[in-house]
Amino acid sequence: MMANYAARRAALLAQMLPGSVAILATAPEVPRNSDCDYPYRHDSYFYYLSGFTEPDSAVALVAASATAPARAILFCRAKNTEREIWDGFRHSPEAARISFGFDAAFPIEELDVEMTRLLADSPAIYYALGGSLDAQVKLWRHNVRQKARSGVTAPAMAIELNGMLDAMRLLKDPEEQQLMRRAAAISSAAHARAMRATRPGLHEYALEAELLYEFRRSGAQFPAYSSIVAGGGNACILHYSANNAVLKDGELVLIDAGCEFDGYASDITRTYPVNGRFSGPQKALYELVLAAQQAALDMVRPGLPHSAIHEAAVQVLAQGMLDLGLLERQKNGGAQDVIADKAYMPFYMHGTSHWLGMDVHDVGAYRDTDAPGKPWRALAPGMVLTVEPGIYVRPGAGVPEQFWHTGIRIEDDVLVTPQGHEVFSSAPKSVAEIEQLMSQD
Repeated sequence: MMANYAARRAALLAQMLPGSVAILATAPEVPRNSDCDYPYRHDSYFYYLSGFTEPDSAVALVAASATAPARAILFCRAKNTEREIWDGFRHSPEAARISFGFDAAFPIEELDVEMTRLLADSPAIYYALGGSLDAQVKLWRHNVRQKARSGVTAPAMAIELNGMLDAMRLLKDPEEQQLMRRAAAISSAAHARAMRATRPGLHEYALEAELLYEFRRSGAQFPAYSSIVAGGGNACILHYSANNAVLKDGELVLIDAGCEFDGYASDITRTYPVNGRFSGPQKALYELVLAAQQAALDMVRPGLPHSAIHEAAVQVLAQGMLDLGLLERQKNGGAQDVIADKAYMPFYMHGTSHWLGMDVHDVGAYRDTDAPGKPWRALAPGMVLTVEPGIYVRPGAGVPEQFWHTGIRIEDDVLVTPQGHEVFSSAPKSVAEIEQLMSQD
């Protein structure tokens, strides 16, 4: 795996101006309260290029010039026996250099001195403009300018780094794909576990506990995001997070939850009946969303625009809303009228897909900003995305009462392949699969 990180650094260096320098730092530790920190999670960009997970670290990349080869330099914490007693193992700079394949390594305390040296006569510095390094970059450039009398020049350009990395991160290599398969498999098992545990009278947080247990026992380091466990009308709150209501007989429960495994996220949603059996109205809405998801999945193949995924889902949902009476034909016309007027949006107000990777809403542009008119980006092998249509019915005038307080979303993690797509997630999804699983003792 270390070869992959080195290859990414080399690919980035090849895009940089000769003799220029790129710098990126990992995330800081964040205090939670008193002497406790939040569980530490590295910065995704930093990890993508380094594979290094310790805090207080940075990577500098120096592009090749006419007089010197390219170099990759790591800055990290020095060994500290006393702190290791309290906090755990630390690599030293030299050990990290060897283990992670860098050309050189220095204690993090030497970052300012070394960056001032590296930036002397460099034409440009690449970093995340407007980010946490702004003040330090300003200091480094100032320090270089102080040497002007000796003929040294400071970088004349500051260039956004993250956009270059976003384009690289959008296409997952085979090892990344395998990590994401594993993350999706763990999360799928967690959803199935929650289904088996569900019964009326439980609190939503009891199902959240089932999810977290399955994540951790299977080797996942973290939840990829705060789990949503929403019973009844709570499922109509898209980012519901309280997870403290009682699950009631006759209601549905929506669970949007996924783990992070070795730095890569999964993102899965399932909706199912608390008592294990769909009512007639629930089944009608559920199968509408399932059909919308299948139509959207059919659009996941190379060459099609990313927007085709959402358009396909909306087409099915709009027709279904008319067929089920959520929208009146006399008032709203046909499906194309519903779409043109966005009349579906009170019941479906979010997009159908987003990129997935090291971040849950992963990086990468959705439009080709270099092309005239900025068309939607065409799907390509190696992209990983979610497909997640939904329907959310709140009480309202003209809305059939049998559908009130019902929120349904079905979400899977999908890889674009040369032939079409591969669905990573496998939690039960059809009405028959869900009811069969929940009927087991």
